[in-house]
Amino acid sequence: MGIFKRIADIFKSNVNDMIDRAEDPQKMLDQMVHDMESNYRDAKVQVAKAIADEKKLLVQLEQNKKQVSEWEKKAIIAVEQNRDDLAKEALKRKNSYAELANGFETQWQEQKKVSEQLKGNLRGLENKIDEAKRKKNLLVARAKRAEAQKTIHKAMSKMSDTGAFATFARMEDKVLAIESETSAALELDTDSLDDQFKALEAGSGVDDELAALKKQIAEKSESSQDTP
Repeated sequence: MGIFKRIADIFKSNVNDMIDRAEDPQKMLDQMVHDMESNYRDAKVQVAKAIADEKKLLVQLEQNKKQVSEWEKKAIIAVEQNRDDLAKEALKRKNSYAELANGFETQWQEQKKVSEQLKGNLRGLENKIDEAKRKKNLLVARAKRAEAQKTIHKAMSKMSDTGAFATFARMEDKVLAIESETSAALELDTDSLDDQFKALEAGSGVDDELAALKKQIAEKSESSQDTP
């Protein structure tokens, strides 16, 4: 009966605690089911032995009952032949076998009860193992989901850390500063180029004006020479 208690202890153990302490819940659950099946095989052997003992007792009971019947017949024959001495011996044998038969009857009845109880326990154990197998996949799925949630929560906690966001803020300020410097440099380059073109345009106007003035003076000089 001890083997059934060990198996019951395995099944009644707190599976959630086992999962919390296990590095790999699936491996642990597989091992638990494996242990239960191993114990089931051992229990089945014990039940088979109990049934065999029951059958052996029944055979011995039937054999002694048969001897009781045989020696009773012999006692009757002896009485019919006026052999009271043989009849008495036959009755003694009959009573001896009857006493053995009663003992085997008691033993067989008790063993039969034990066998029936063990067979019932074995069926119950088989049902428990089937239930454990059905629950195993569910528990493994729960464990994986819990682990995924734990990982996500850990990642979110790190992302929520103000230090991480402060780093992003500093990087953003730095990028904005670089963009501003670049924009200012490009603006200065553009202003310098515009000034150069404006200077060229201004220089061109003065040259034209100077040429016009020279032409005007030359015309006046020619005009004064032509006058008598």
